[in-house]
Amino acid sequence: MIEKETKTRIYVVGHKNPDTDSICSALSYAYLKNQLAERAEHLIASSQGDAVDPALLQEAGKYFVGARAGQVNAETMFVLNRFHQRIPHYLNNIGTRVSDMEIHEVPGIDRNMSLKKAWELMASLNVVTLPVIDSDDQLEGMITINDIALSYMQGQDSKMLAKVRTSYRNILETLDAEMVVGDPEAVFEEGEVEIATAAPEVMEEYIQQGDMVITGNRYESQLSAIECGAGCVVVCLGAKVSKTIRKLAEENHCKVLVTPYDTYRVARQVSQAMPVSAFMKTDGLKLFHLTDYTDDIKDTMMSSRTRDFAVLDKDDKYVGLISRRNFLGIKKREIILVDHNERSQAVDNIESAVILEIIDHHRIGSLETMEPVYFRNEPIGCTASIVYKIFREKNVEIIPDIAGLLLSAILSDTLIFRSPTCTDFDRQAAEALAKITGLDPETYGAQMFEAGSDLKTKTPEEIFFQDYKRFEFGETTFSVSQISSMSYDELRKIEKKVMPFLERRTKEQAGEKFFLVLTNILGSSSRLVCFGPGAGNLAEEAFKGIAAKQEVLKKDEEMPPITAMELPGMVSRKKQLIPRFMEALN
Repeated sequence: MIEKETKTRIYVVGHKNPDTDSICSALSYAYLKNQLAERAEHLIASSQGDAVDPALLQEAGKYFVGARAGQVNAETMFVLNRFHQRIPHYLNNIGTRVSDMEIHEVPGIDRNMSLKKAWELMASLNVVTLPVIDSDDQLEGMITINDIALSYMQGQDSKMLAKVRTSYRNILETLDAEMVVGDPEAVFEEGEVEIATAAPEVMEEYIQQGDMVITGNRYESQLSAIECGAGCVVVCLGAKVSKTIRKLAEENHCKVLVTPYDTYRVARQVSQAMPVSAFMKTDGLKLFHLTDYTDDIKDTMMSSRTRDFAVLDKDDKYVGLISRRNFLGIKKREIILVDHNERSQAVDNIESAVILEIIDHHRIGSLETMEPVYFRNEPIGCTASIVYKIFREKNVEIIPDIAGLLLSAILSDTLIFRSPTCTDFDRQAAEALAKITGLDPETYGAQMFEAGSDLKTKTPEEIFFQDYKRFEFGETTFSVSQISSMSYDELRKIEKKVMPFLERRTKEQAGEKFFLVLTNILGSSSRLVCFGPGAGNLAEEAFKGIAAKQEVLKKDEEMPPITAMELPGMVSRKKQLIPRFMEALN
């Protein structure tokens, strides 16, 4: 079997401000798809794949995750707890992230690495940028091949080696040298770099305390350098150093290095021993995190002259490098939509994702796809009923907890079979699922709605958005929030509680129409509260001949009047309210 961590992750998600059907269908369909994936992988492993439907084999190597695009309401939370389910993964944006890009795992280097070694590492890795990190993988800076070239061309100051505190370990490594006197872990931090080509009496005039003196095999030059207070003597061409010079150097705390290189090469190359910390960039670095969305970083990358950008994890530890060319091969995230096909209701950045399937029971909405997809849309009361049907078609066992999720979704969306959207198949599916769970649909449904209508601890905003949908029709946008309860009195309390919030929102979202639908399940009726410019007129046109004259709840010169109307027999937003709004707008 394929390990879960190596599989392609595919999210199954419902609409924003999810209801019970949206959440339960997503979880149940993800479970179904994972069962099919395991079945396909088993057949492949047993060499029986050739005789199997290719559509099934395509599920191999995939891992499906049930997700949500908004907060879980009280009713759905009751259902999740009842059937031992965790709150689904929150997916607020399906756009590609930095983690979806091909990240070049260039190793970080220590700040004390020599320029020469950094250059060689760049050449071996075929990169032009190296990140400089500390012992905890925290980014300290970045050094590029241009930085190294500039250091070589501009860093010819004879004091530079000491100014940047170059370690003797770097000098030995750069000059392929051996230290015959002194501590290799020491640092060259005082003096200039001088070449001893003059006579000893002339050397006395320019060699200062702590200087690094490059010399050959001449005993007199070595002796003169030490007596003048040199901090280090570099002997070229692998010349032997006499015992007398070694002893004198030790007594004067002078290091002695022997290198096989000639004087010219040593003089030219010793500056490459300087640490990268002296030339790395530390200010104004453009850093990204694995969770950053590519749409958010694209402009920054395109407008910057920087070639490579460091990527950090959630703990700000270095991960790797990305560049502009990584956008070319970025892999879009894959997703399955359930219980919606409206662009305005979909998770943010849906255009950037690859939609694999859509399972829905609503009208065909505004969502478009780049390629053909599996689109299953049936005129029944609940998406969960379609998912149940697919379980049967694929011959996948429905375990009790999944049966509970599907049953809850059907009871919720059909208002315990009282909604006009409810079909015979919804009832049949619910009865079959009830047998698996051992629950009585009417009794359990009442418990579920009671838990969902207990909104004492909810804020007005949370109440309004717990089952909220936004619709686009032509140039008109309107939003409908529906709250259902078994009690008329409770609905009136809810209306009173959310009224101040709706007034504020209407002022903030000037020009948009809002409708609050308060549905009495037992009474099979709804009360429609209208906010925003033209909302009352649209409702009046939509429900002409059904509703009595509108009741004016509030009149304010600064905003359109807030009105309400009673809608007997109207309980379904999908089948009764939205179609009438569409007709009126048309």
